[in-house]
Amino acid sequence: MGPETERAGLGFAGLCVLSGAFVAPVARLSTEGGDALFVATATTLLAGLTAAVVLLAKGQLRSLVSGRDALPLVMLGALGTMIPNLLFFLGTARTSALDAVLCLQTEPAFSLLLAWLVLGHRLTLRRVFSVAVLLIGIVCAMTGDSIRDPLGISMLLAAPLAWQLSHLLVLRRLTGARPELLTGARYVWGGICLGFTAAVFCLVTDRPLLPASPTEAQLPLLALQGIVLSYCGTMLWYQAIARLDLARATAIIVPSIPVLTLVTAFVIVGEVPSLRQVVGLCIVAGGVLSFVSAPHAVETLERVPTQTAPLGADGGEEAGGDVA
Repeated sequence: MGPETERAGLGFAGLCVLSGAFVAPVARLSTEGGDALFVATATTLLAGLTAAVVLLAKGQLRSLVSGRDALPLVMLGALGTMIPNLLFFLGTARTSALDAVLCLQTEPAFSLLLAWLVLGHRLTLRRVFSVAVLLIGIVCAMTGDSIRDPLGISMLLAAPLAWQLSHLLVLRRLTGARPELLTGARYVWGGICLGFTAAVFCLVTDRPLLPASPTEAQLPLLALQGIVLSYCGTMLWYQAIARLDLARATAIIVPSIPVLTLVTAFVIVGEVPSLRQVVGLCIVAGGVLSFVSAPHAVETLERVPTQTAPLGADGGEEAGGDVA
């Protein structure tokens, strides 16, 4: 790997961190001033439209609806995007940006549990210790307001589980698919599934499909969430791991996002973290860093990716397998 390639990889990793740090605060801002169901649906549909345009330009759009992988790709969109996006936006609307990013850091715990139960990966002391540390950080950082809305917290905690289940689908049924196709399936089918679900829900409950407030004012924010933070954020990850080894990119990106969110949450929605939240977030970042920086133990195709590397991370000797 040449120095120019490495510098470019570090640049993409930095952009990935910057993008990820805006996800929860922008979601809080958009749901605070609008209907959370509409925000989740519109954001996902815009990301899906972007993904469809990219696949069309590459001549791969038909792959979403043809071949033996067509049904698993639909399931991937529903499980990997529709369900977690719905849970994320509804949960964030009831809590805060800092609570949201904290709850999402439980994904390594779900990864560890599912890798043990489904893939047969051994439980090592390093893995168990790392997960215990990040869970302690989350408990430490939770505020009284969060505890008073257990439904919102429960939604946010369930979102990483849906992501991890979608990763298992990829590992079992879609191991040969390219990253751009997997990403496209997540957003195209996820947007279609969420749009259909929202329409049925509104019809059954006699709820208006569009919010009463003018959607024109929300469109730039929704476009930022769907196109830049969702779709482009995923593509930035792939650009980073194409130039850096997987372990290094993950170790840089994953722990940095919750820490930087302290700043973006204050700037965007005016959330001032308490001392407990700052300490808790630092503990969480340490636990995640310990988890993702452990030595590799198994084959690449058995790896359960993290939230930051949701799907289709290219393998190879540098990528390694699931962390020990």
